[in-house]
Amino acid sequence: MKATAKDLRFNSKKLLDTDVLIWYMKGNDNAYRIIEDSKRFFISVITYMELVQGMRNKTELNSLRRAIHAWNAKMLYISEDISVKAMFFVEQHYVSHAIHLADALIGATAILHGLPILTANDKHYKIFKDLQIRKFRP
Repeated sequence: MKATAKDLRFNSKKLLDTDVLIWYMKGNDNAYRIIEDSKRFFISVITYMELVQGMRNKTELNSLRRAIHAWNAKMLYISEDISVKAMFFVEQHYVSHAIHLADALIGATAILHGLPILTANDKHYKIFKDLQIRKFRP
């Protein structure tokens, strides 16, 4: 499903994929508008950990922490249900689609919380039947 720029900015019920936040950190105007104009959005703890792995020092890590707080982003943690659903996705789709663990967990998180996912990497998530995908265009 393709969303308009206004939908992406003001619809606070969305899970942001890691790539959208990376685009933001690289100074992308579209990512900036979406994030700064959102009243609230959600991220998976997996996204947070992926971002932390890209930090080069404690200063960058502290900046990330402050930004997540300032954005009023709600972090969604991994539950048993999310783990089970992600495990099913990996069992069913790894051989045919080489699904990555992080994508399985992020996709399962979005589905079980009833949230659409905003991502530029929609091909990573197309195999998830019940997932609403909103395409981000950098």
